[in-house]
Amino acid sequence: MFIQRATESDAKEILALQKLAYVSEAEIYNDFTIQPLHQSLDEITSEIKMQYVLKCVASDRIVGSVRAYMEEGTCFICKLIVHPELQNQGIGTKLLEEIENHFNRAKRFELFTGYKSEKNLHLYRRQGFEIFKSEKVNETLTLVFMEKNKGTT
Repeated sequence: MFIQRATESDAKEILALQKLAYVSEAEIYNDFTIQPLHQSLDEITSEIKMQYVLKCVASDRIVGSVRAYMEEGTCFICKLIVHPELQNQGIGTKLLEEIENHFNRAKRFELFTGYKSEKNLHLYRRQGFEIFKSEKVNETLTLVFMEKNKGTT
């Protein structure tokens, strides 16, 4: 298993993995309209061009990915995904660590997840993230925004 930067040629495989990984999130909230399930190939290709996107490869297939970009000293982490059959094996942790290493000049890191997404919340808290705000999206979904300041473990 190895982690490296994704390229535009990885877009289709990452998008398929993203849709597979986000089904469980949609089920938690009974909301299959969430953006990751409806993102287009053109949109993800554009993100790969504009952001720092990592892929985790095992057995010649992409089994995890994460996107990030930096603005004004904050690294925004987006769409951390791991194949459902390979979750809880450290892949998400490794991807987060690689993002933090790449954006080592960031003063803080920020991400968000759904308030009922216990596995995500557990992972992010274990990595030193803390909730700093929440935002109601609709009747069933509230997002929690988490941050980790430089030097926080």
